[in-house]
Order: sequence, then C-alpha cells, then structure tokens
Amino acid sequence: MEDFGQLVIAKRNELFACVDKRGFEDDEIDRIHRAYELAEEAHRPQRRKSGEPYILHPIAVAMIVANEIGLGANPICAALLHDVVEDTEHTVREIREMFGDDVATLVSVVTKRKADNYETSLQVDNYKQMLQSIHYDIRALLLKLADRLHNMRTLKSMPTHKQLKIASETDYFYAPLANRLGLYRIKTELENLSFRFRLPNEYEEVRGQISRYVAAHAEAAEAWMAPIRAALGRRGIVATVACEPRSAYSIWAKMQEDSISFSEVEHIRVVHIVYNNWKQKEMTEKEMALQVYSIITSLYTEKPGSMNSYLDVSKDNNYRSLHCKLMGNEGRWMEVHIASTEMKRISNIGCLVEREHGVDKWIENFRNVLRELSEQGRSGGFMDDVRSTFYEDDIYVFTPKGKMVILPKGATAIDFAFEIHNKLGEQMKFAVINDKLCSAKTVLSKGDRVRIGTDDEPSIDKSWLEHVVTYKARMGVRRFLNRQPAKVSDEFVMCPVCNPISGDEVIGFRLSDNKIEVHKCLCRKAIEKAAQKGDSIERRVDITEFEQLAFPVHFHIRSVNKDQLLLAIVSLVSEQMHLSLGNLHSTIEDDIVSTDFEVYVHSHSEIQQLKTALGALPNVYGLRTY
Repeated sequence: MEDFGQLVIAKRNELFACVDKRGFEDDEIDRIHRAYELAEEAHRPQRRKSGEPYILHPIAVAMIVANEIGLGANPICAALLHDVVEDTEHTVREIREMFGDDVATLVSVVTKRKADNYETSLQVDNYKQMLQSIHYDIRALLLKLADRLHNMRTLKSMPTHKQLKIASETDYFYAPLANRLGLYRIKTELENLSFRFRLPNEYEEVRGQISRYVAAHAEAAEAWMAPIRAALGRRGIVATVACEPRSAYSIWAKMQEDSISFSEVEHIRVVHIVYNNWKQKEMTEKEMALQVYSIITSLYTEKPGSMNSYLDVSKDNNYRSLHCKLMGNEGRWMEVHIASTEMKRISNIGCLVEREHGVDKWIENFRNVLRELSEQGRSGGFMDDVRSTFYEDDIYVFTPKGKMVILPKGATAIDFAFEIHNKLGEQMKFAVINDKLCSAKTVLSKGDRVRIGTDDEPSIDKSWLEHVVTYKARMGVRRFLNRQPAKVSDEFVMCPVCNPISGDEVIGFRLSDNKIEVHKCLCRKAIEKAAQKGDSIERRVDITEFEQLAFPVHFHIRSVNKDQLLLAIVSLVSEQMHLSLGNLHSTIEDDIVSTDFEVYVHSHSEIQQLKTALGALPNVYGLRTY
C-alpha cells in the first residue's frame, strides 16, 4: 500500500497555516490542534475507498470550513471531529469534556443517529435532524455542506450505486440548500458534481460543447468588452469586466426545462462587471451600479424589458446585483451582471452576513415551519413540504394595495391567498391578475398584481393539492379536506413518466414486492427517490432485454421552407432506418417550417442515429426531442 504519511503531514500543515492566517487567539489555535490530534488518533486505522488514510477527509472538511466558508475555531474543531463519534469508539460526552458544549453540539448534530426503525427512512430522518439543528445554530448546516462538498469532490472512488445515491441526495437536498443560504459558489460546484456522476455522458457532452463555444467566440467577446473597459476607465470607475461561461449544469437544466438543444440556449456566457471604488467617489453601491448601467447601455442596444434589479430588494439569501441584456457583436444578446466587490463577496457567504431583511428572516420562517411540521406530526411529506416552501427561487408579487408578498417560484394564486390569510384561501373562487380574470390555479409571475375573489361558501377541491407549492397553502388545503395525502403505490416496472429504453442511463429501485422499478437517471422521480430512499437502489439496470419493444419519441424540427423536406423525413425514417412514423404535423410561417412527428424507436442508439441524420438534412436549423 502506498505510504501516505507525507501527504497527511502536508495537508495538516496547510490547514494549520490557514488557521494561523485567520488571526485566531492562542487558545483557539491550541483547541484546533488538539482536535486534529484526537481525530488523527481515532481515524488512524481507517482508510477511504480510494485507499487514502481517512484523516485526509476531516482535514479537507476543516479546510473548507476555515478557508472557503470562513467559520470560526469551534466549527473548525467540529469539522475535524465530525466523524469521530459515528465511526469510532469515542463519544459526544468525551468531546464535550475536551472541547466544550459548542463543539460537542455541532458534532452531535452532524452525527447520523442509528436506530432499529426509522420514522420515514434513513435519509429523510437524517435530513430532519440536520434541518432541525437550525433551532440551535446555522453553523451545523454549513458544516454538513462542507462535509458533502468534499465527499462529492472525491466521489469517483465510490462504487457506481453509491455514486448515484450520493449524487441524487446532493441534487435533491444539498445544492438547493446551499443556494437558499446564498452560498452560490458551493451551490454551483455541488450541482455540477451531481450532474457529472448522475449523467456522465450528458455531462461530458455539455462540457465539451461549452468548451468549443467559448473557444470559438473568445475573440469576439474580448472585442465587445474592450469599449466597456475603456468607457468605465474614462469615468474613473475601477472595475473588472470578464466574460464567463455558465456552468454545465445550469445550461443542461435550461435545455431540459425548455426542451431545446445547446445551440438554442440564449445565454451560454455571462459578462460580469465588478466595481470597487464607489466609496472613494462618494457614491452608494446602487448609484455606481446605475452609473455603470447607464454607460454600457449608451454603448450597446439594450433588450427592451431585460433589466432586473436586485439592488433594493435583494433575494432572501442576500444576493444583490443588477442584470440586463445588451446586443452583442455577433447578433446575440449578451447577459450582463453588474455588482460591487462587496456584493460579490456576499454572494459567496450569503447566510453569514447580518442584514435586517436577509437570510435571518428566512431562518426564522424556517424555524416556524419546522415547528408546525413537528406539531402536526407529519413525516411522509416532510421533505416535500420543506423543499416546496424554501428551496425554490423567490418571486415578488403584490396585493391591490401594493404590499409585496414573497412566494416560491411556481406558486399559484392559491398560494398567494393562503399566504395572506387562511380564511381568504378557503373562500377563494378566482383571481384577478393584472386586471385579468384568472383561475385560482394560475401560476404567478414576478411583479404580478393579484386580487382574490371570494365566496362565503368554501369551494376547495382535492385537485388544489396539485396546484400549491407553499407549506402554508398545502396545510390549509389539507386541514379543510381533513385528510392526509394518499400514498402512491408503485405497481409498474418501467417508469411510465420517463419511458427508459435500451441504451439510456438508468437506475433501479427494489420494491417491497421484489419488483425493480426502472427510471432514466435524469427522471426527477428517480432523483427524489434516490435522495430519500437511496438504500433501496438495486444496481445499474441492464434493460437490453426490452429492445424488442418500441417506444414513441417526439421530434421537433425548425427549417427553412424548401421543397421535399417532408418527403426526406419520411424516406429517412421509414425506408432507410425502417422505423415506424406517426402523428406528423407541419406548419409554415414566414417561410419558417415547424415540423413535429413521432418515431417509434427501440434503443437510445437509434435516437442518436436518427438525430444525426435529421440534423444533416439541408436547411435544418433546429432539432430537439421530447
């Protein structure tokens, strides 16, 4: 076995050097050193799956806590000791005697509690334990995020089924939590790592497309930014101007959400303008942001209605910036984000910044919801309630009197009504949104003005549960209907939602009746199931035995109106590839042809062959499947 002794010493010294730079008191530094000594002694016999000494993991987690998140001495000690109680003979009592109540409590919160019977499942019970720690201190959640980040960075050494379980948990729980707490850099890294291990083929494809796009357009981007740098310099504004690609995960998610190809994604890159001398010029951050906005919109045409300001009303996680879209020199809109150095700093440590209307308000709401969930005694829907209420981006809507109401993205008029008052929700009949009569189930958009129409006779329907996203609305509907949510029993073998076929990356779950439920790895139901019940993952499922079955795949093509396109499609599908074609529909508007059709395929490779062949047809400019 390789001698890792020098590596351990090097990583330990790197941690101690980081601690020294932080300027801790002597007694704090001594406590961190003693915590390392205990962790090193306790984990000495242990190895990670990679063969490395286990102590390298606590050291790495402590480095993330100290250097990337910037927590204090006690959380650093807890990071070093976070697996000692769970994986060795040492106890929380020992840690309390050696390091005090604060360190012991942090270690206790992140230690998985073993039990013969779990309330819901091992994963969900662990989530509940972590989330409820917010009653004590948000540092426990940050410590767990640091632990998960390092586990994801080293996930390659784990077996495939463990990679799927841990990556699904990360996508479902930890990345949204990091986002909600304002830790954007950590959130982005967790998303990308989860994407890499859940869907490695798609990850590599998107990453390669980004790399090629950036290389092809780098010169044009520099030419576009040069006048901005010059104009800011003439006005005495010290700023960096950089064009950075969006993450592979965010681009892939946009492709999935809008059913578009990579070439149809509007913004592959974002131009970041970060200024730092507003104080020297006796200006506020907002004033300088608006001055920068004025300068760049004088240089380039702005897309009408594209400006979004998070300067006065920041997101709940403290994110502040000014966004706009300007015409680029290649005929595409360039997305621009304008922020101060302080705003950028806060975007990396969001929940650690004390602000009157920042994450502290979110934490207080979180505590109230967790308290109500505990009082209601609900367990099966715990994570659904928490995620829907707190893990989505916010939208801001307004009452007829102009009062702002903050709701999660995807919220409906029903959510709005219950947010105002339970009685208003129960008596709701319809909504008037921006002076337009709408159904109660209408999804709201940022800036909507909403008035609720009521009736003395409550008319809540069971279907409302499918059209609410907030905990308050869901509980209001449940109370009115006086029932608990029905448990869905999975009787099928192949998921009817994602329709996996031979060649797809799939995941299987063993059911209580010994059947295996098969999903595509990208299926949201599979991701949620893996995150909450990862222990039921059976294996990477081989579904080549289903190649004799044909499944419908929908194709959409946009092309220039030329003769014989439909004939070419029919010939390609039916005569060359010997596949069945159905439901072909084509429309023409201003010489642009939109063609939709179904093809019955047997494997993923047939889809790829067909996409390649269709994309090669003359005058085809857009192709997607859904």
